[in-house]
Amino acid sequence: MIRRLSGLAAALFLAACAQLPDGPLPQREQLENFAVTGRFALLARLADGSSESSGGRLDWSHGRDGDRLLLANPLGIGVAELHSGGGRARLITSDGQTREAADAEQLLAEVTGQALPIGRLAGWLLGRPGPGGSLDRDQFGRPLRLAEAGWRVDYAYADDDPAAPPMRLTASNAALELRLRIETWKALP
Repeated sequence: MIRRLSGLAAALFLAACAQLPDGPLPQREQLENFAVTGRFALLARLADGSSESSGGRLDWSHGRDGDRLLLANPLGIGVAELHSGGGRARLITSDGQTREAADAEQLLAEVTGQALPIGRLAGWLLGRPGPGGSLDRDQFGRPLRLAEAGWRVDYAYADDDPAAPPMRLTASNAALELRLRIETWKALP
């Protein structure tokens, strides 16, 4: 299962590697469309008490029309590409297989057997809780900890800049832990 997730993550990361405009990021509160590159680690806690882990690189672009996520193994070799938006999600693996579903969460649940909150990840990355969620802020007013639907999201920053986007995010629940280490942020039009 973790290998499938890693492969999927890698493919998604590579698809987002398109040329993006350079320039300063708008303040976090105004940021809507973005692209990030970085690394991920995923830990799945299994019912028998054991765990499985995987990791790799990701390249993700998020915009009004949807998301494109490319996932690669730690060496940068593409594993999977996920496109979602407009009421459809499509996953293309490195071996050329294509799967589709109504949304990314349903598709990933079918492929991995895990309920991954991919639809909420952009909001979480920007520190925006959904309905029923809560957000604690640090001394600079930035997101520190978010709680939503059984998930806890913790943030870390590279410096004390109050407008800085997070450079690390850890999202966890009883079964899964996803760690993102963001290397680059870019605003998209």
